[in-house]
Amino acid sequence: MAGFNKVVQSYDEAMAGLQDGMTVIAGGFGLCGIPEGLIAQIKTMGTRDLTVVSNNCGVDGFGLGVLLEDRQIKKMVASYVGENALFEKQLLSGELEVELTPQGTLAEKIRAGGAGIPAFFTATGYGTPVAEGKETREINGRHYVLEPAITGDFAIVRAWKADRYGNLVFRHTAMNFNPMVATAGKITVAEVEELLNLVSWSRRKFIPQGFTCSASFKPALKNGLNVGWFAKPVIQQKEQNNGLIP
Repeated sequence: MAGFNKVVQSYDEAMAGLQDGMTVIAGGFGLCGIPEGLIAQIKTMGTRDLTVVSNNCGVDGFGLGVLLEDRQIKKMVASYVGENALFEKQLLSGELEVELTPQGTLAEKIRAGGAGIPAFFTATGYGTPVAEGKETREINGRHYVLEPAITGDFAIVRAWKADRYGNLVFRHTAMNFNPMVATAGKITVAEVEELLNLVSWSRRKFIPQGFTCSASFKPALKNGLNVGWFAKPVIQQKEQNNGLIP
């Protein structure tokens, strides 16, 4: 990948560097806006002992659920884990470690990680098992729990459009966890539907990321969606503050 052109030519190149034991943060809400092609690539690679952070773990046979089939996920950090019988089986047998986090807290932990904020206080979860083992503090008469931020070795997201500089456009319900997840990885890989020379600067659809990525075109038709463009940044998160977006 030379200069500002971040185009790559294959799934293999896009996910190069993913190793056993790494942490992967995945965008999406339920089965909406998930980077299903990149999830399939992780399954193909056979990478194991992964810590996966996402709102949920897909369903049996689809989404992140496919990574449970060969026991590639060691730990799952999520806010919702229903509708997945294999997940339930592995949890109850002790094969899968699970950390349940309130949904809003999970979103903020990822956003904070991407913004370089190491931790934050929230009232959510105080006095419940969520707060066990964590620092608590009373501020202005209200009790709060200190929650650490989340960052990952890889972040995988689904976007609508991208340009060769790595700017991303999200739209509709895919603007769930994807924009914040995109900022929280040391390496971020975006699966997108359309690649442009330069993305439109519509404030209604564009989410400033402050990072650059590389993209490749590999057309495929799956579940009625044209999934074809894939992107990842080539600089580390701490360097991403000098991105193209003000």
